Amino acid sequence: MAGNQRRRAARTTNKKGAVVGSGGQRRKQLKGKGPTPRASDRVGHPAARRAGRSEGAGEKAGGRPGGRRGAKGSTELVAGRNSVLEALRTGVPGTALHVGSRMESDDRVRESISLATEAGIPVMESPRGELDRMTDGAVHQGLVLAVPPYDYAHPEDLMSQQLPGVPLVVALDGITDPRNLGAIVRSAGAFGAHGVVVPARRSAGLTAAAWKTSAGAAARVPVAQATNLTRALEAYRKAGFFVIGLDADGDVQLPGLELADQPLVVVVGSEGKGLSRLVRETCDQIVSIPMAAVTESLNAGIATAVTLYEIARARTR
Repeated sequence: MAGNQRRRAARTTNKKGAVVGSGGQRRKQLKGKGPTPRASDRVGHPAARRAGRSEGAGEKAGGRPGGRRGAKGSTELVAGRNSVLEALRTGVPGTALHVGSRMESDDRVRESISLATEAGIPVMESPRGELDRMTDGAVHQGLVLAVPPYDYAHPEDLMSQQLPGVPLVVALDGITDPRNLGAIVRSAGAFGAHGVVVPARRSAGLTAAAWKTSAGAAARVPVAQATNLTRALEAYRKAGFFVIGLDADGDVQLPGLELADQPLVVVVGSEGKGLSRLVRETCDQIVSIPMAAVTESLNAGIATAVTLYEIARARTR
């Protein structure tokens, strides 16, 4: 042989075969990880977080009547001395009260700290830059209250509550103003309603503004969240409830409501659009409130208060 072909183990052909990599050599060979796990089983995946909230909610809801379920959203911040003081006075639950360091104190700050301490809310001193970052540059005046997201009940929980009287539930269809929601919760507590149902989408939630407007009633009246309001109303009907909707073009006027002494779900629509089509078709009756002026209209909070009062009056008879 000539040239390098005399070398030991010299290649005698230019044809290349398969090259065995390090993954195929005895103990160092690579092993398959098996089938891809489901999204709900992957740590850190959004589906896994949702599944974890649902499982925890089920345990919590099953522990007592009217059990609360996990809420959507993140911690809400109430900023400003007047807003924080009013929230604490009305019993809005908080997780922490942040007080700016080296700021001038006044009566509002001192009362806020006192109310937070009495309620068991931690009081934390925070630099002004940290408060600016938390509130995204909003005017906080050195006082910020962190409010946790509300834990909603399930609509079925309101059916099983052992409360005195004939069951009465208020359902909201398209109410987007949290102050209206707070006023309705307050009226529900005043006239003996067993709870309020709100849709999960396109609806106001029980924020700090709604809690303040309820004047503390949100601590006594459970608020449930329905993924699909129409299906929730159908479930109430199957459970023996009558569903009535409030609308200016109702078939029955409120003083002549014969279903007042029956288990009721009162559905309140938005002031502008009223009841949605599917919700309206689900109702057993459409009820109107008689008014002297045809051109006048009542907002959702007032209409609910008038209706609940009339139902309570009819039931006492």
